[in-house]
Amino acid sequence: MNTRIYLRASTKDQDAERALAELNALNNSLELGKPIIYVEHYSGTKLERPELNKLLQEANQGDALLVESVDRLSRLTQHDFNELKRRIQEKGLRLIVADLPTTHHLSQVNNNITSSILGLINNMLIDLLATMARLDNEKRIERIKQGLERSGYKPTGKKPNQTKHKRIKELLASNTMTKDEIAKAVGCGVATVYRVAKRVN
Repeated sequence: MNTRIYLRASTKDQDAERALAELNALNNSLELGKPIIYVEHYSGTKLERPELNKLLQEANQGDALLVESVDRLSRLTQHDFNELKRRIQEKGLRLIVADLPTTHHLSQVNNNITSSILGLINNMLIDLLATMARLDNEKRIERIKQGLERSGYKPTGKKPNQTKHKRIKELLASNTMTKDEIAKAVGCGVATVYRVAKRVN
């Protein structure tokens, strides 16, 4: 049996491996098995992540899935989180969360009744923490949106290339070339030529 250590950060500017030493130490203290490390920079709001998918494909029955916290594993919608849990259970992985001590004990319990009770408690706590992670992410996005609105910022689309537009107008005015020929001459899409022609008309 192996330990699958999963480390995630949302952007490349963040240090995804920040918690690796802590997780390796926990793995050693629990005597879980040889650690295999999966590191990726990807949003926790996405179910399909390259390294997470790779982990789930390579995992074997009884392996431990070790993460720093639930929000490193998921900021998913409830529907997608249920799907992720299904995949984890289908592979027979034991989920151990560094900052959730009840998940540590489950790997060392031999009594069936105690194991069942701890399993139920862990499932409830993990569901709660996953919901909190999702809500925290939604609030953060809403705060950013509100801040941009208060500042008067409005996202703008791609600005037109004025030089190309001027040349298109000149060629249209000459009335000697088709719109396809103008597009090739100027180096733009024919749709751009039609847009400029519509404004000219």
